[in-house]
Amino acid sequence: MDTKVFAEKIANLVFNKKAYDVKILDLKNLATFADYFVICSADSDTQVKAIADEIDDKLRDEGIKCWHKEGYTALQWVLLDYVDVVVHVFRKEAREFYNLEKLWGDAPSWIVEDPALKKSEPQKEVKIKETSAAKTKTTTRRKSTKS
Repeated sequence: MDTKVFAEKIANLVFNKKAYDVKILDLKNLATFADYFVICSADSDTQVKAIADEIDDKLRDEGIKCWHKEGYTALQWVLLDYVDVVVHVFRKEAREFYNLEKLWGDAPSWIVEDPALKKSEPQKEVKIKETSAAKTKTTTRRKSTKS
């Protein structure tokens, strides 16, 4: 499976346990240890565990094992390392403190929206800028008309 497709697959799994603020960072041109980060937020340590377990269980069912796990003791920031894709499940406060998006600010990134919300809400077109230090790209995407 292509690593971008794998990262997007993981990003969509987190919505099963109500993760939010889901973002994918493309590290291919910046780091050698991984191609993508998938980052998401949760409101409680119970939810952090549920999200991480959901990813691990669903991928294990498909024969994909996590190479390394960290953070299950404190449940503020759980890291699941699938070698080419590293998943970061944060409590909201921990995500704000560590601010990986700023640390890896040169990485192209995009927000992943909950597919269930996309289907149920009326859509309108909006322009979204995808930025990185190397390039700026404007794309047209669909966005909810609800506020």
